[in-house]
Amino acid sequence: MENNRVVVTGLGLVCAIGENTEQCWSAAVNGVTGIRKVKSVNTDDCYANVGAEVDIPSDKLSDEDYDRSSLLCIKAAGEALADSGYRVNEENSARIGVIIGNCVGGAASIDKYFTDELKNGSGNTADILKMPAAAIANNVAKHFGLNGTTANIVNACAAGTISLSYAADLIRAGKADAFVAGGSDSFSSLAFAGFHALHALDADSCSPFNRSGGITLGEGAGVLIIESYEHAKARGAKIYCEVLGSGVSSDAHHITAPDPEGNGQMLAISRAIANSGLKPEDIDYINAHGTGTAKNDEAEFLSIHTIFDENPRLSVSSTKSMTGHCLGAAGSIEAVLTVKAVCEDTVPPTIGYTDENLETLKEKAGKIDFVPNTKREKTVNFAVSNSFAFGGNNASIVFAKNPREIPDRTNKDRIFVTGIGELLGNPRCEISSDAYKEHNIKMAFYRKLDRFSQLQLISGMRALRDADIAVTDDNARDIGIIIGTADGPMTEIVGFQKNVIENGTANGSAFSFPNTVYNAAGGYFSIFAGIKGYNVTNANSIQAGLQSLCYAADVLRNGDESIMIATGTDENTDTTEYLYDKLGLLNGQLGEGSVSVILENEKSADARGAKKYAELVGWGTAHKSVDFGKVTGSESALRFAIEEACRSAGIAPADVDAVCGFANGIPQVDEIEKSVFSEMFGDKPVIEVKSEIGEARAAASAKQAAAAAKLISEEKYGCVLAAAFGVGGSYSAIVLKKA
Repeated sequence: MENNRVVVTGLGLVCAIGENTEQCWSAAVNGVTGIRKVKSVNTDDCYANVGAEVDIPSDKLSDEDYDRSSLLCIKAAGEALADSGYRVNEENSARIGVIIGNCVGGAASIDKYFTDELKNGSGNTADILKMPAAAIANNVAKHFGLNGTTANIVNACAAGTISLSYAADLIRAGKADAFVAGGSDSFSSLAFAGFHALHALDADSCSPFNRSGGITLGEGAGVLIIESYEHAKARGAKIYCEVLGSGVSSDAHHITAPDPEGNGQMLAISRAIANSGLKPEDIDYINAHGTGTAKNDEAEFLSIHTIFDENPRLSVSSTKSMTGHCLGAAGSIEAVLTVKAVCEDTVPPTIGYTDENLETLKEKAGKIDFVPNTKREKTVNFAVSNSFAFGGNNASIVFAKNPREIPDRTNKDRIFVTGIGELLGNPRCEISSDAYKEHNIKMAFYRKLDRFSQLQLISGMRALRDADIAVTDDNARDIGIIIGTADGPMTEIVGFQKNVIENGTANGSAFSFPNTVYNAAGGYFSIFAGIKGYNVTNANSIQAGLQSLCYAADVLRNGDESIMIATGTDENTDTTEYLYDKLGLLNGQLGEGSVSVILENEKSADARGAKKYAELVGWGTAHKSVDFGKVTGSESALRFAIEEACRSAGIAPADVDAVCGFANGIPQVDEIEKSVFSEMFGDKPVIEVKSEIGEARAAASAKQAAAAAKLISEEKYGCVLAAAFGVGGSYSAIVLKKA
């Protein structure tokens, strides 16, 4: 059992109710709210003007010149590392990684840059590198000298929970000893204006499971140090609790509204409980998603009643009634508070109930204790934290007071590439009406999509068609999606922000705002295709498309799904060209597109009689911390990623017949490839896909995998390795062989 144990050894928390974990916990259990009048955003002419802001200026959070989302995360991570007693050094730094959840990246820096640019014509170019979500985990890793796998999970309000789930899975797979895992988001005019445009804000403090008049926006960061039990024991670490199973799913229903039947939520919760070796009646406490909007609260009420009505001792509460809704940080902030509930045998309340409200609650709650206004002292052996997001993304995770043997779901089936879908352009793709007519995509649906989502939808549908996969009610839950991106929907983000700067917070676009979240593309794809399984978007620079294959392979190996669609997607618009040009990185190299690769386990592929392009036999990810925007000094991580991919494939680099490379015309990048490839592969052929498609970023790195699979299918090579780089020092590599 010990080989499967993942434990929590450190906690870090900053949000509107406190500057550290103990302050936040004391406030939460005593029903102290952090919601008050907004200071950082101009709310003139807005119908709502309250929020849950952290009362610490950015320059007091850290000395680094980072976006506020990174600075909040660094503060929480510093507390968590200190709490865990984890001493990072050259010997162990490669075994502790960073996985951080986020919603819209460096929103504060986007606001600052374009405010300066539009009003003064003097935007600071340094602010551009603070904009992408891809910077956050890299900045945390750089600050603390952490060189393990990094990822930026950008699944909106479920991102913080998914980051913990992914980190725990990688530890159980033996790919790390520990992770700094959690989420971070800062208060911003972008988010406030967006939810205001959707009329999703409560004019007063939010009231989850009560008035349900809307959310109260918050900010903050929650970070947990999670590690293998053996590693924690070896270094004499204190252990807070156990991390058991988790569940991730898609509603495939609507981009902003939850499935009213709660089916996706129930799938995530049920998976988490089953993967923990538990039954619903074992759960003592649920820290609910509990946003305070009518549709979310109603769906979660239904989900909880459907699964847990036979559990006589369950308590439920929403700490968002005090912290506000902290978006990408919400799940990890709530995870920290859930861990404290397990350790302290105390359930924090949902505040804000009047006597009249309490009578209504009795009718809605039934047998379940929804803990109004006052904390509940009780034994909490098993607790669940729920997170449900825009795009219909759902995640749940279980924490336990004591060790618990969980089912080993490892699927050791071989993994094959069974479908490829591509849409690429240099410098831009031609998207004709035929591109959506070929998949019966109606214009009414297609017009809702931004360019980033359009690219993703077309390549994803082409991959499903190429693999001859029809999504049905019978298999929808067995299919998952991992999308990798460098820049996400930056065009929509910038366009929305510029409109807010020019026209005021009260005049944000309700049509545009849903497309500003990075995971909208995955949400639209799942909705159109009907895919209800695992759904994650990872923003980790150029290599994210190839990292999506590594992530997808891990999901298959964990036994979570039978089929995974791994994608790299990035757009090239006037906005992206403007930003890259300001950084001096355009030089006519930018391309765009989306490449989707179907990975399928052997049992599923054989049952369908699927064609097999190639077998995925090895994969590896690595990181060497350098400043975000740089690659020089990170060569060792490329070597490590290649070695890890080869090791897991059971081969040596000398056994590789050809390499799909990543050279893009920038000298620093090309020199790293040339140096490491010649050292490890000698004069083996190197196929450079970017010479044809340009620097399409995540799409290009996914194209490297697709190209390798096709070369093997065409019997030009028997074994091909693909490797990709990311600015900030992240690398991924895969090994494909003849099927």
